[in-house]
Amino acid sequence: MTINEIIKAIKSGKTFKATAEDKSFTIKIDRYVPYVCTAIHNGGNLRSELSSKIALNDYERWYEEDPHTADFIASMPITLVGNDSRYEYELNREKPVYEEAWGKKVWKKPLSKKELKISAQKHENYYKVTHALIEKLEKDFGAALVYDIHSYNHKRWDREVPVFNIGVERVDTKKYGKYIEHWREELAKIELKNIDVKSEINDVFFGRGYNLEYITKNFKNTLVLATEISKIYCDEETGEIYPQVIKNIQSKFKKAILNNANLYVNDLTNWKHNDKNMLLDNSITQNIKKVDNQLYKLTKNFELLNYVNPINVKSEKKRFFKSKFTVNPNFKYKPIKINPYELTKELYSIDTRKIEDITIRHLYESVIIGCIDKVNLLSSIGTDKFLYNSLRYFGRPSKVDIRNAEYILLLPEIKEENIKAHRFGVDKAKKIFQEAFDYYGFKGKIKVDKKLISSAMVVNSTKTVLLKEGATFSKKELQYLAEHEIGVHMATTMNASNDKLKVFGIGLPINTRTGEGMAVLSEYLSGNFTMNRLRELALRVIAVDLMCSGADFKECFNTIVQTYKIDTDRAYNLVTRVYRGGGFTKDYLYLNGFSKLLKFWQEGNDLTPLLVGKTSISFYNTILEMMGRNLIEKPKYITKSFEKPMTELNNKLFDYILSGLK
Repeated sequence: MTINEIIKAIKSGKTFKATAEDKSFTIKIDRYVPYVCTAIHNGGNLRSELSSKIALNDYERWYEEDPHTADFIASMPITLVGNDSRYEYELNREKPVYEEAWGKKVWKKPLSKKELKISAQKHENYYKVTHALIEKLEKDFGAALVYDIHSYNHKRWDREVPVFNIGVERVDTKKYGKYIEHWREELAKIELKNIDVKSEINDVFFGRGYNLEYITKNFKNTLVLATEISKIYCDEETGEIYPQVIKNIQSKFKKAILNNANLYVNDLTNWKHNDKNMLLDNSITQNIKKVDNQLYKLTKNFELLNYVNPINVKSEKKRFFKSKFTVNPNFKYKPIKINPYELTKELYSIDTRKIEDITIRHLYESVIIGCIDKVNLLSSIGTDKFLYNSLRYFGRPSKVDIRNAEYILLLPEIKEENIKAHRFGVDKAKKIFQEAFDYYGFKGKIKVDKKLISSAMVVNSTKTVLLKEGATFSKKELQYLAEHEIGVHMATTMNASNDKLKVFGIGLPINTRTGEGMAVLSEYLSGNFTMNRLRELALRVIAVDLMCSGADFKECFNTIVQTYKIDTDRAYNLVTRVYRGGGFTKDYLYLNGFSKLLKFWQEGNDLTPLLVGKTSISFYNTILEMMGRNLIEKPKYITKSFEKPMTELNNKLFDYILSGLK
C-alpha cells in the first residue's frame, strides 16, 4: 500500500496488514486496541544502489540491528515493524543517515543528494504512519501505550547487565511511574531455561531514541516503553540463532504485554472490556482457518481405537482358558485403511509458521506432533514397535502412579453394592444411555458390538456409543457409565462438532489423561463411584507397569488373578485392554487423570472450559484465552455432575480414601 492508502485505512478504522510500497516497513492492525508494539530495527534490508557504497559487511550490520524483535511482538494485534537496515536510515534518530556509527565509518563513498533524499523520505513516511496511528488510538480510547522493542549486544559489557532494560529518561515518570514499574515486574517474572532473567530501568539504555521522543512530544496521553532485550536468543559473535529461546521469549513476552497493557488501559483509557484476552485479535485469521482445515481433512476419519481392538478376542479367550492360562493369546487386527507414510508426510507439510499468535501456533504444532505419534502407533499395531510408540505417546506409570494404585489395592474391603447381584443386560443399558441422550438433547446412536473389549465406548467420528454384546451391569455401573460415556465423552464430542475450529474434535495431545480423568471424576461427582471401580483403575496401573517391566500376557494375567484375587473373566478383559495392539499403555491414565482432575476441581477451578472438546489440562489457559477472544464457543453441553455435584452421596470414609491420592 502507499503511505496515503495506509493512513486513509487507519483513519477509517479498517483492519489490514500491509507493507509500505517501498517495502520499508510492515504494519498490521488486526483489531483497534489502545496499544501498539513496534520493532523498528528488526530488518536488515539495504537498497541495491547502496550495497556497493556501504563500508560494513553483512555481519557488522547485523550486529547492531535488532533481528527477531518482530517475532517477540507477532502475537499482538497492532504492530509496526521496520524492514530496512538502520544503516540505510535510522528510525531512532531525527537525523536519519549515519556517517559514522559505533566507532565505524558507514560509507566508503558519500551518498548522493538523491540517495539521501530517498532515505529521508522513508524515515518521514514511517513517522507519518506512526502519527496517524497514535492519533487514531488517542481519539478512540483517550490514551494509548506503545511497546518500543529493541535488542542489544550484552557480551560487549564488562559487567552484569539485565536481560530486559526499560529506558524512561524522557518519560513523565510521575504520571506513568506505576505502569513503568509494573512493566519491569512483569518482565522480571519471565523464566527462561538456563538464563538468569533480570529487568532494570535506565541501566544500560535510557530511552533517548527518536521513536519514543517523537511520540511523547506529539501525544500527551501516550506512554512509550522503550524496552531492550539482550541478545540471549542468539550468539551475537557468530550470528547463530536459537529458535527455541525466541519461541519461549515470544510466548512469555505476550503474557507480560497483556498483563501490563490491561492495567494501563483499564486505568487510563475508555476501554470497555474486563477480560484482558480481548486486548488480542478476536477473529479467526485465514492462516488459522487454513491450518485447521488441513488438519481436519487429514484426520477426520482417524480413530485409533477402531483399529487397536482385536477382532478375535472371544476365540483367543477360549484358547487361553483352555490352556489353563499358559499360552499367550495371538490377537489379530483389521487392516488399516490409511497409508501411514503418506499421512505422516502430509501432517509434517502443514505450515503453522504463518499463524502469528504464538499461543495458537503452539497449540496446532502440538496437535500435529500428537497426530504423527498416533499414526506411528497405528502403523505398528501387532508388532513389537507398538509398545515403544505407545510409551512415547502415552508414557508409563510413574512412581506416584504405582504408589496410588498400591495404596488403593491395600485398602480393606468396604461394604457397598454387590456387583454380582441385580445384573442388567445391554437392553437396559441402551435405555439408560438413551435417557442420558435425551437429558442433554443429543442426536447420537447406540449400537451393540460383538468385538468390543470395554463394556461401553464412544466413537467420536460417528457420534456413536458402542455397548459390548453380552455385557452385564449393576445399577450403579449403568449410572456411572452413563455419566462417563454420555456426560463427558459424548458431551465433548458434541461440543467440538459445534465449534468453528475443528482442532478440539481432532484432540489435543494426550487428551486421554484429561478426558478420562474428567469422565471418572463425573462418576464421583454424580454420587455413583464405588470402591470396586477405584480398584479396577488401580489394577490397570499395575497391569501397565507389569507389561512395561517385561511381563508377557500370561504373567500379567496370573499376577492379577493370584495377587489381587480377581476372577478370571474380569482379569482377562483387563489384561487384554493393556496388551492389545502390542502394548497399549493408555490405561494407567484413568487413575492418573482422575487424581489430577480431582485436585484441580477441589482447588476451585472451573471444569467447563475443558468440555469444549478433546482437551488437555496443560492447555487450560490457552482454552480460556481462546474463549475470551471469541475464537471458540463456550461449551453448549455441560456435564450434569459438574453443574450439580452430589458428593454428599459419597460417604465420608470414601472421601477420606480419595484424600490419600498423591
